[in-house]
Amino acid sequence: MNKESKIEKKRVSILGCGWLGLQLAKRLQELDITSEIKGSTTSAAKLETFQKEGIQGVEFSLNPEFSAGEEIITSFFDSDFLVISIPPRLGKHEPGFHPEQIAAVVKAVQKSPVQEIIFISSTGIYPDLNRVVTEQDVTTPDESAAPDMVSAENLLFELRENMTVSVLRFGGLIGYERIPGKYVKGLKNMTTGSLPVNYIHPDDAVEIIITIMQKGVLNETFNIVAPSHPTRREVYESTCAEFNWEAPTFSEPEIKPDFKIISADKFSTFYKYSFRFPDPLYFKYQLPEN
Repeated sequence: MNKESKIEKKRVSILGCGWLGLQLAKRLQELDITSEIKGSTTSAAKLETFQKEGIQGVEFSLNPEFSAGEEIITSFFDSDFLVISIPPRLGKHEPGFHPEQIAAVVKAVQKSPVQEIIFISSTGIYPDLNRVVTEQDVTTPDESAAPDMVSAENLLFELRENMTVSVLRFGGLIGYERIPGKYVKGLKNMTTGSLPVNYIHPDDAVEIIITIMQKGVLNETFNIVAPSHPTRREVYESTCAEFNWEAPTFSEPEIKPDFKIISADKFSTFYKYSFRFPDPLYFKYQLPEN
């Protein structure tokens, strides 16, 4: 085992142990670099899955306060390392709901032994600026296409006096059963084919989180996307061909909608990370087992 690991046998809690969080927990178990992994879910049905994977499952929700009692919440946050992976679901709630959720988390963390936090945010935070965008392009809510997400990030920054907090703005999680062509096969006259994609493969997403854990969390914000940005049309046609689906068609002449290309250069510079899947045209996909 790597004696220099920053999370050697530390206790890890994953708040929001969904599609990404569960893959992270499984990988941490494989690497045997934690003494304890807790995962929260809003679904009682997932607790059995967690148990099989060696994860201490806890069921509660944030509406926007914690639905569980103080004893359960205190126990969940009794960890050294916290990963926050709560989908904001901005269209399903009133403005301000997501920051209120994170405010509840901040209160719980302040009473806990947690020392390091990774917060999973999103590149949906950026407006379409028709150019390459970096972390500095959005630092305040009024600069953002999703103001509540920036407000949530900024609430966590308040914890940096007593612990380290990294914000990871993830691109679209695409790979395995999440196949772009599956969602558009057979569609006609699409108008977004020229848009560059900002995707990240789940294998890279998990390894990047673990890399940060092992090398040390920094009080920084990082964009997390694959370095290559093919167009949606290229990705749709490629994945449809791979699975023998009818490819969508696109309007002619081609419409040029507003776009953004997310740069992950800052993360690559800080952590010297080598992407397993640098190009979305060559992501690993698979159909779900029936």
